Amino acid sequence: MNRNIVYWIGAALLMAAHLYLLLLNTDIGFPSLISILIAVVICTPAARKIPLRAGAAGGRMNGLLVLVQVLLLAAAWLAKPTLLEALWILAAAGIEYSRIKQDNEAYALRREVDHMKEQREQMNETFRIVRSERHDFLKHVSVLHILLEKGEDGEAGRYLGELVESYKKTNLSIKGEKGTVAAILHDMYRRGTDKGIAVLYDLDLPLSTLPMDDKDLVALLGNVLSNSLDACEEWQHKKGEQATVVLQFYKRSGLYILTCKNDSLPIPVRVVDSLFHSYGNSTKGGDHEGLGTKIIQDIISKHHGHLDFVHSHEQFTLKLKLPAVVRAGSGEG
Repeated sequence: MNRNIVYWIGAALLMAAHLYLLLLNTDIGFPSLISILIAVVICTPAARKIPLRAGAAGGRMNGLLVLVQVLLLAAAWLAKPTLLEALWILAAAGIEYSRIKQDNEAYALRREVDHMKEQREQMNETFRIVRSERHDFLKHVSVLHILLEKGEDGEAGRYLGELVESYKKTNLSIKGEKGTVAAILHDMYRRGTDKGIAVLYDLDLPLSTLPMDDKDLVALLGNVLSNSLDACEEWQHKKGEQATVVLQFYKRSGLYILTCKNDSLPIPVRVVDSLFHSYGNSTKGGDHEGLGTKIIQDIISKHHGHLDFVHSHEQFTLKLKLPAVVRAGSGEG
């Protein structure tokens, strides 16, 4: 059973037990039934609205908090039920608030560590490719020299065309970019081409010029491109045609404008209405958590930008606008 469901069932039972002790001091009949009903009414909407990653803080921490709750409930029972039971309820609620906060913080930290590991692997892979291409460059020049000496101009032209095409893939990702940004762009390009998706980067200037730190920049680009590739993969699977992702970046009238267009299957209206405003809304099926779109919105809001999106004729277009502020130590406006 899902950990979150188990947690909320336990929370409802705990609340029902405390409410039972409270209702014993009233003239209301059947306090156990009423306490369970109240607990269910309170916990059901809370389970839908409160983000929770139950158990993420680890078994030891959660076990300790459960033990504290059991001891608190036992103390409330032994103290003989009085109207002061309301204080015991507040104490129990405070402990559960602490448990939810600990689990969510632990989950967020774990995701951040996983992202850092992924970024390191992406950077290592990108620079491995660059080193390999650089190492083999003289060999390719030697082959071209021999072919030209033999008068095999056609073969030399074909060989040069293949060579330029292979270098173009890497150059699209790394020209003028920081290592972290080059790594994420190259990784997403590779992921797309491996799935048969056409990935096009139309960048008037390096994405690294965006006025945000590396962590936010990588998270922004990673989520934008990852969402687009996932949508393209589903569209491609159903339509049997090649899907396309186009990432554009340019500067106009004091604004950095980042646009991402991709093929997409129809999106339910209920998902579209809250796509970038809350967690848990995903256009993808299965076990997708719907975190990426909210993360994009949070980063744009943090940097005083504006987000807009349109879904029309099976194409999804995301447009992000950020003020072109001057970063510390930079002469760029």
